[in-house]
Amino acid sequence: MIEAYPLRWPDGWPRTKWPQQSRYELSFARARDEIVRQVRLARGHNPVITTNVPLRRDGLPLANMAEPTDSGVALYWDDKDRKPRVIAIDAWRTVRENMRAVAQAIESLRTFERTGAKAVIDRVYDGFARLPEAQDAFQVLGIQRGASRDAIVARFRDLARELHPDRGGSNETMARITAAYHEALNAAP
Repeated sequence: MIEAYPLRWPDGWPRTKWPQQSRYELSFARARDEIVRQVRLARGHNPVITTNVPLRRDGLPLANMAEPTDSGVALYWDDKDRKPRVIAIDAWRTVRENMRAVAQAIESLRTFERTGAKAVIDRVYDGFARLPEAQDAFQVLGIQRGASRDAIVARFRDLARELHPDRGGSNETMARITAAYHEALNAAP
């Protein structure tokens, strides 16, 4: 599970040393809402915008907050085929500017799709594949540490039904879930 706060920069993604000022003329709230809109238009699911900005009750970054020292923004979502994706941008000086850049990146990907360049968009999306996060078994399974063996087995079965390669998941995801399942069972009371 990806937490929206604080910023969860994707493993393996380089950071910008000297962020620049952009020419984006958009409010924080509008930039944030545009990310959610673009994910929806791309038929994506479960967007999580991670920043160092505190969250609203719905889990989105709160407007009108002080600018954090790290202005990076990482968007995690599942694409239309339920494959986990990530886009992270820290090229600009403010969270607002980086959120706008993330929204524009998704809009650009949608443009490729609308023009019929399916092969190109598939290759681009493969580049946004989310790398496995370093998590313990219970985080991978999405259950609390100390869960019973029955709860672990039930959760694994649910995830396997949803994420098995025969149902659109990937072999890598299934291997990760299976490894977490065995590790959680070994740690179960």
